[in-house]
Amino acid sequence: MELLIITGLSGAGKSRAADVCEDLGYYCVDNLPPALLGRFAALCLATHGRYERVALVMDVRSVADYGELNSALQEMERLDCPCRILYLEAAQSALIRRYKESRRPHPMAQPGCTIQQAVEREQAFLAPLRQRADVIIDTTGLSLNRLQARIREALQPESVYFAVNICSFGYKYGIPPEADLVFDVRCLPNPFYEADLRDLNGLDGPVADYVFRSENAQTLLKKLTDLLIFLLPMYQLDRSELTVAIGCTGGHHRSVAVAAALAQSLSGESCTVTVFHRDLER
Repeated sequence: MELLIITGLSGAGKSRAADVCEDLGYYCVDNLPPALLGRFAALCLATHGRYERVALVMDVRSVADYGELNSALQEMERLDCPCRILYLEAAQSALIRRYKESRRPHPMAQPGCTIQQAVEREQAFLAPLRQRADVIIDTTGLSLNRLQARIREALQPESVYFAVNICSFGYKYGIPPEADLVFDVRCLPNPFYEADLRDLNGLDGPVADYVFRSENAQTLLKKLTDLLIFLLPMYQLDRSELTVAIGCTGGHHRSVAVAAALAQSLSGESCTVTVFHRDLER
């Protein structure tokens, strides 16, 4: 079992980090007392694989006694349960601004204490935990998508996270609202007007052959592929997925064939590609 502790300064993004970890397959628990860490880990281990990845969110209130947490981490070692610490922090100015915007009290605030003083007390209090952390991420100025990318890279650097969703659709039913990029392939010859192809769709060989029999269709596919290969690194900077919509009139023939071929052309790139045909069954 892999155990991850998400901790750090209040307002630095621990809740968002937990959401990212859930997307990565972690079972997340918020503010588990360190005294229960050993028993909780033993319970998870007893399920024999049901909880292979567990993330525990701990703020300054959970780790009020660092010695207690240190003892719990030592117990994890005795249980042969690997434990990593992800520590989130941000500049004082960013933390103060976030708390002023949220109007929530800082957990280290006391009567007559400013937010800056509370942040400074928390930084000093968590210094030993920060020193022990395996991964430290400064969230100052990071968008949510950039934060997601940094966490994913830190936790699973060997995996491909960027997802390209290719969707075929029919304009008669409207453009998919989730589309980031939309390409119209109604300029290609329409198999609908061929009697022996009308009842088939773009996944059938004869329709695909018909659509791509012209040099223009093959050139269009190549240019679409080259454009996406060019754009992918730029999109990957601040997001985790991209939806590309390919449209024809009814969403049965041309768009389906082009979407399937485009997905195949991108299969070797640094992304995971999925293709779905929204209007194929209409």
